[in-house]
Amino acid sequence: MNANIRFFMWGAIAMGCVAIALVFLRHWRSTRERLFIFFALAFLAFAINWTGLAFVDPGVESRHALYLFRLAAFVLIIVGIVDKNRRG
Repeated sequence: MNANIRFFMWGAIAMGCVAIALVFLRHWRSTRERLFIFFALAFLAFAINWTGLAFVDPGVESRHALYLFRLAAFVLIIVGIVDKNRRG
């Protein structure tokens, strides 16, 4: 795949993640439901992951460290769901 197309797609995905995070923040402000803040933070972590991948050379050995942001995002989603179900 052409590098320019790859950068464009990663930027579009990051922009989409930020837009989704802003939607969750808006819902959190209107309802004060903590699940929405967990999801907003998770999508911001996804955006950081995609943005970081665009700026790191594919040949760099430490590139896999960027996937820790993705792991953190999934952990935030799981914690949010567990928190929502525990509070009942």
